[in-house]
Amino acid sequence: MQRLYLDHAATAPMHPAAIEAMQAGIAMWANPSSPHQQGRAARAALEQARLRIAAALGWQGQVIFTSGASEALALAISQSVQPLAAVSSIEHDAVLRCAEDVRRIAVSAQGRVDVEAVARKGLVAVQQVNSETGVMQPLRRIGMAVREAGGLLLADCAQGAGKLGLPYADFIAIAAHKFGGPIGVGALLVRDWALLRPSGGQERGYRAGTENLPGVLGMAAALEAGNAWLESAARLRLLLEQGIVEAGGEVVAEKAERIATIGSYRMPGIASAVQLIRFDSEGIAVSAGSACSSGSLRPSHVLKAMGMDDKAASEVIRVSIGRETSEADIRRFIAAWRAISSSRQAA
Repeated sequence: MQRLYLDHAATAPMHPAAIEAMQAGIAMWANPSSPHQQGRAARAALEQARLRIAAALGWQGQVIFTSGASEALALAISQSVQPLAAVSSIEHDAVLRCAEDVRRIAVSAQGRVDVEAVARKGLVAVQQVNSETGVMQPLRRIGMAVREAGGLLLADCAQGAGKLGLPYADFIAIAAHKFGGPIGVGALLVRDWALLRPSGGQERGYRAGTENLPGVLGMAAALEAGNAWLESAARLRLLLEQGIVEAGGEVVAEKAERIATIGSYRMPGIASAVQLIRFDSEGIAVSAGSACSSGSLRPSHVLKAMGMDDKAASEVIRVSIGRETSEADIRRFIAAWRAISSSRQAA
């Protein structure tokens, strides 16, 4: 049986254009910081890709290449001219690890941040799209509130970049492998150099380490491939959720504005760990929460912040749709969901 991949929020298959661009980058590889002819050619390709990425994202600020969104977030938090002052309680672990003694902003039962609670001086971190539930935050309103209070906004856009327009923020973190680019490359988008302290020898002195030219070229190509498939994703998620509800399942944050590619679903009475095993045995790849923490036995901090009790949270899985997902794939998943759910009633 051919396997079905519905874990695109963890990492998306590389776009063919990105693979081709990476191969070209490998063929011309040299250190972009080297002064010789090959190095200068690599530097030219890198800077051209920087312009292409900014254009594809509609970004008019600066672009610092990193190893991914986690490094980009850490770079912004550690080097911002304003110290970290507050983070939403549902941020990715990459942010929460840097915010042990920082104020946590509560969210509603639908996973939405209270805009008034973020208005403060200092660096405030609020994600664009939650990686577990797909809930989108009103970042334009949040950004305006933070800026009016004299603060700066850091937006984790790992799940939204390449799919949604960029938000109103001072720092934006992106990861190429979430939108069809390669693993191991991303960027920190900075509104103004004056907002960030230099910290390294490369990337104009703002990040240390040799730039990953093949990865950067792959990221640029993936962004330029576009996102016309999102219209299909919205239709497929509607079909998916109708099937889950009809089978007795529950949609997490059903009333919130959510990205079309990510959804979290509860199968009452069956632990998510059991569900993952059963789906995997059916040849279907899904996950329980963020891929970075899905191996943990702890309840999801995102679901707990939304007020879900431990038992309910332990019965939730995440399904994420990609450009390759078809209606037949969704119907296959629904059939598997029905079979797994009905096994509880037969037991």
